[in-house]
Formats: sequence, C-alpha cells, structure tokens
Amino acid sequence: MSLNYKQAGVDVEAGEALVKWIQKSPHGKKHHQANIVSGIGGFASLFKVDFSTMKNPCLVTCTDGVGTKVKLGAQFRRWESLGQDLVAMCVNDMICCGGVPLLFLDYYATGKLDLEAAQSFLLGVQKACDESLCALVGGETAEMPSVYHEGDFDCAGFAVGVVDKDKALGAHLVKKGNRLIGVSSNGFHSNGYSLLRKVFAQDMDKWIDYLMQPTHLYVQLAENLKKENLTPNAIAHMTGEGIENLPRVIPENLAWKLKSWQWPEPFLEVQRRTKMSDGEMLRTLNCGVGLILIVDPLKFESTIKVVKDAGYDTFDVGEMIDRKSSEEEIII
Repeated sequence: MSLNYKQAGVDVEAGEALVKWIQKSPHGKKHHQANIVSGIGGFASLFKVDFSTMKNPCLVTCTDGVGTKVKLGAQFRRWESLGQDLVAMCVNDMICCGGVPLLFLDYYATGKLDLEAAQSFLLGVQKACDESLCALVGGETAEMPSVYHEGDFDCAGFAVGVVDKDKALGAHLVKKGNRLIGVSSNGFHSNGYSLLRKVFAQDMDKWIDYLMQPTHLYVQLAENLKKENLTPNAIAHMTGEGIENLPRVIPENLAWKLKSWQWPEPFLEVQRRTKMSDGEMLRTLNCGVGLILIVDPLKFESTIKVVKDAGYDTFDVGEMIDRKSSEEEIII
C-alpha cells in the first residue's frame, strides 16, 4: 500500500495555488511598496525602514485573533469579514499607543484547504490592510487534518508599526478633568462570541448579518485627528471585557466617572435574554463603543467633529476624576 502527503490530508498543490493567487491580487499593496525588499513567497520578508524623521523611533508590535467568531464565519461562509476582523484587532490596538502600522502578516490554519474560503478570508485581510495604511508582506497557511475538523479553521494576525517615543500615547498624558469620547463600534466586533453563539442559537439566521459585521478599522481616524492637531492623550480599544480595557490607560491617581450612553438594540436584546446587569454587560461586550478617546477639555468639541466627519457616531462617556481608593478605577 502506497501513501503520499495528499492522501494523508495535506494538498501541497492547493497551497501553492493560494500563494500564486495572493501574489497576483491587487489588494494589500497600496502602502509602503518601496520599502518591501522581498515579500510573499519566500521564507521571510525583508522590509526596509527609514526613521530619520523621528528622534527616538520605537517599533510597535501587536498580535491577536478573532476568537470563536470563526465558528460562525465557517458555518455561514462569511470568511471575508473575518479577514477584516483579524487586521482590525491588531491595528486598532496599535493606535492606542500612537503607533502607525507598517506591515502585517497572517496565519491561517485549517483541516483541509478550501481555496474559496481561504481566498475570501485573505481578500478581507488585503482590503483591511489597504484601509489601515499598512502592507501585507507575508503569512502562513497550515493544513492540519488531525487538528481541525472539516470546515473549521483558525487565524492569527501580526502587525508591526512605529512610533516616536516622545509622541507615544498613554496613561502618562492623562490628567484630571480630561473628557472621554466613545467612538461607535460596528456591532459586536470580534469579542464575546462564546456567549453570543449561545444567546442567538435558536434564531441565528435572523441575527447572523449583524453578528458578522466586521470590526471597524480606526487607523485612518487616528491619522485624521493627528492632522488636525487633535491627537488624544490616550486611546482605549474596547475588546474582550469591554470597559475593563480602560484601566490600561488610566494613571494610578485617577478614576473614570462613567456617563451612560444609548446601547444599540442588539446589545439590549442580549441583556434581555441573559438577564445580565448593566455592569456585567459593560464588562463583557463593547455595548456600541469601539474606541474611547481621552482628550483635553478644550479639544472635546473639535475632536467630536473630526470623528463624526469620519462617519462614526460619538458618545460623551465621562471624565477623569481623582481616585479615592486603590480599587476605584471605574465609577459606574
């Protein structure tokens, strides 16, 4: 009895066909092409950099996945939106420290390579890289029939950017009296899906379009604010655990006094079905807010205008106040 790699479940030819498709695709190549010495197709990518305009350049690195949202994407064949989710989860983290994305790599693993699924997913990655001002320089596709069931896949993303250390954002710039602006999300983004798949299990067909809306990409918004001299003091990306992401950018002597905002109806439906309290909801899901910008009071109105001009809704979600106890970071 003879046995080869394809009979064992790994189709090398399909993998090679996918690489050729990526190399020919016009997407993912809008930015930094002059910096790419070698890219997709080799063992590694070479990316030439020139940081001469910065006093103290620091590389910014991020990695993330999209969690169990991949289960819905595979089940309902909504792969392209997951590609955008993957890029967004990385580059949206990057802008929180003031970083500018330069390049992105992806990892795509599956039991059996489905070219239609992989191409659709990677098209989403490519388009999201274009919108996020970074180049897709490489990645990896792994076929592992003994690890993943048929139709299943998982993905991870890796982003590299740069920030001048003197212009980095964070808790060191946040002061008492700073105002907080919530920037609208595009639905649930890529968090909470272990819960959401159970909440909507009985009528998933009714909710799938909303559940599969891709995560907003906020890189261009950050650049718009920078051009208007309105760069926030700090930015918090509302991912898993919702508002519990904010303490990452709150200094030890301050707390956030939260103002309530109107949640989109699907979030209210989750609350009705789960009976979770407002606090539990806020600490589980983004509740309609994808980013929180911490800004000087004098820049509050101007910042809101730029955010709205970029197509997002805004919410006044509170201000920074003195912290009265060591445990008091968020006052609801």
